Amino acid sequence: MQVSEVKRLKELEDENRRLKKMFAELSLQNEIIKEALSKK
Repeated sequence: MQVSEVKRLKELEDENRRLKKMFAELSLQNEIIKEALSKK
């Protein structure tokens, strides 16, 4: 692999990590909201 390809791969891995964290946080918020609404 060339240096530019390695750099791009690292950028994509960082973005993937960030998006996975965002998804986990939003999923948790969604579950909390659903639970709160079901108790009303």
